[in-house]
Amino acid sequence: MATKNVQAKLVLLGDMGTGKTSLVLRFVKGQFFDCQESTIGAAFFTEVLSLDEAIVKLDIWDTAGQERYQSLAPMYYRGAAAAVVLYDITSMESFEKAKRWIEELQRQASPRMFTALVGNKADLDEKREVDNEVAEEYAKQNGLHFFETSAKTAQNVNELFYEIATTLARTCPSRSSGMKIQIRQSRRGMYCCFS
Repeated sequence: MATKNVQAKLVLLGDMGTGKTSLVLRFVKGQFFDCQESTIGAAFFTEVLSLDEAIVKLDIWDTAGQERYQSLAPMYYRGAAAAVVLYDITSMESFEKAKRWIEELQRQASPRMFTALVGNKADLDEKREVDNEVAEEYAKQNGLHFFETSAKTAQNVNELFYEIATTLARTCPSRSSGMKIQIRQSRRGMYCCFS
């Protein structure tokens, strides 16, 4: 039975329409919608994964991809233990924007952050603009984990989030699973406090 408890912030970044919300909904709720409304600002999800070595609670921030919200991104990735940067395999432009997100994270975020480059919409292989080998090589050169996923078919979705959780279980400190009650003695008698 796992005794270590880890709570970690995970942020999803990427261009509008890459499938960030669809990916999270597939993972958290097992749902997929062909027409998913654009996220405004950010959406928040939590998921608890019970692994052999730990119980990992992921606080998932799904950020908006529209240009006008990008100035808010540092607020979401600040303090994050993990980041998933998505691109759409059918859009070279979204891959170029993903590279800019990676560069920003390398400049601004913690160097210990788990960072994954994820090519989404793998079910649309016949419309592919971004070669798997090109993206994988870029990921390798930048020390990133690399996945191709499909929120529609669920391809590699669980694998991505379990890889994140497993890595965080090894690298993040444990958090206590409840309140600590301390009994203290004073001249007036005993009292307790919560910490």
